[in-house]
Amino acid sequence: MTWNWQRPDWPKFSWDQERLKRAEEVFLVQSGVVEGVVRHLDEADREQLTIEAISSEALTTSEIEGEILDRASIQSSIRKQLGLPTEEWRATPAERGVAELMVDLYRSFAQPLSREVFFRWHRILLGGRRDMSDVGHYRTSNEAMQIVSGPIHLPRVHFEAPPSSEVPEQMEQFIAWFNRTAPDGADSLPGLTRAGIAHLHFESIHPFEDGNGRIGRAICEKALSQRLGRPTLTALAATMLLRRKAYYTALEAGSKYVKITSWITWFAGITIEAQRRTLARIEFIVDKSKLLDGLRGRLNGRQEKALLRMLREGPEGFAGGMSARNYMTITGASSATVTRDLADMVAKGALRRTGERRYARYHLAIPLRPVQAVVLDENGELREA
Repeated sequence: MTWNWQRPDWPKFSWDQERLKRAEEVFLVQSGVVEGVVRHLDEADREQLTIEAISSEALTTSEIEGEILDRASIQSSIRKQLGLPTEEWRATPAERGVAELMVDLYRSFAQPLSREVFFRWHRILLGGRRDMSDVGHYRTSNEAMQIVSGPIHLPRVHFEAPPSSEVPEQMEQFIAWFNRTAPDGADSLPGLTRAGIAHLHFESIHPFEDGNGRIGRAICEKALSQRLGRPTLTALAATMLLRRKAYYTALEAGSKYVKITSWITWFAGITIEAQRRTLARIEFIVDKSKLLDGLRGRLNGRQEKALLRMLREGPEGFAGGMSARNYMTITGASSATVTRDLADMVAKGALRRTGERRYARYHLAIPLRPVQAVVLDENGELREA
């Protein structure tokens, strides 16, 4: 197998920019819509949006790598990093690390990349690891850096990165390219194009012993934020997690060639979908605030607990709606109490009911906004998959 970095024209990527023209336009328009909606939020809702957006990306970029972290711990760490009041919450090194990385990215998006930035990010992210020899610097092992799956006796190699000895020079080239193609750089590129190339280029080098995926997705956010001149708060990692199989397939295919139109168009679609998820999240926060304000002091403790649990599911709602059994599990209430509580919540406008008897399901009494997958077709048009 020949990998992209082994080809004579590496890393001179080529792609069909015309196919991306419409996606780049939509990205900028949707970004303006998001900015306009955020501007009209009150201070409390803007703070909530910031915390939820950063924590969601921290959680999902870790989950893509198979690491399941605690939302409350991450949000507590993020609030502390931002200097906001928070309850003390015991967080693991992994939770503190990814929270600090995302806050650093949020604050310093406009700064150029450098070797020192990458080493700082790596120390932040993996400083709590005691099983790694290369923390805060590029990998040094003489063993091949491979991404494999399958049984030990019959492994499938999805990708093999350049030898460790080549990484410093490869990264210097990457850093120079990234800074040169910034919005104010000598060879400026459109936002989606630059972010997509940056992610594939970085992942192809795979410069660290671990943490490449999380840092690679942070680079995407940095590139998009630099194009807009502000933190994007885009649900990019959350969307990639939902499309994880397609994400890995697209990355693997892209790692074999320097002609990368297929990868860039896939990345453009996933980013537009992520923007739509961001807008849905913002509208959900507004609706949630209105709902809770209208119900303040009118629900008992059990009802509040169940309602907040449903609201945690976000714009796409509690899967299938809440059943009486779900309510009983969440609150510990008896069957008779469950029936009274749910009926009362419907009467007060907290929930709406569908179905009857054991098929009854309860849904939030606010609009839910499921977001469909987005793809860029051969003509450069965006359509829902």
